[in-house]
Amino acid sequence: MKIKTKTITIQTEKEFQFINITEEIKKFVKESKIKNGIMNIQSLHTTASILINENEPLLLNDIKKHLSRLIPKNCKYQHDDFTIRTVNLCEDECANGHAHCKAILLPTSVVLNIIKGKIQLGQWQQIFFLELDRARQRKIQFHIIGE
Repeated sequence: MKIKTKTITIQTEKEFQFINITEEIKKFVKESKIKNGIMNIQSLHTTASILINENEPLLLNDIKKHLSRLIPKNCKYQHDDFTIRTVNLCEDECANGHAHCKAILLPTSVVLNIIKGKIQLGQWQQIFFLELDRARQRKIQFHIIGE
């Protein structure tokens, strides 16, 4: 049994940015030389998600609109009230309660099968990192277990 791990850093540009990471993942699987196993892809952040879906622009816009309707940015979130919040504060803290609330509806990781050296995806499936907050550096970790 072999285990391979890789952490990548990406720079996001805006809220609700879908970044297709499928090719980066396929490249890592090939480099790992693992023929059969499983791969976990994980966001290392609480205001971002890893999704598998179709890379169709109108669908991606629909997802953004649906999440915005469910959890509006302009609601009052206690997490954003820095006069009462005392936990997990940073110097550059931003009002992002909306992003945390959206994130609880979405997965932080996905697990994919690797068979004969290839990740198993359906015809239209692509793997995305979804930024739910603001532009910043983000880390994504890949972890493969197999032989």
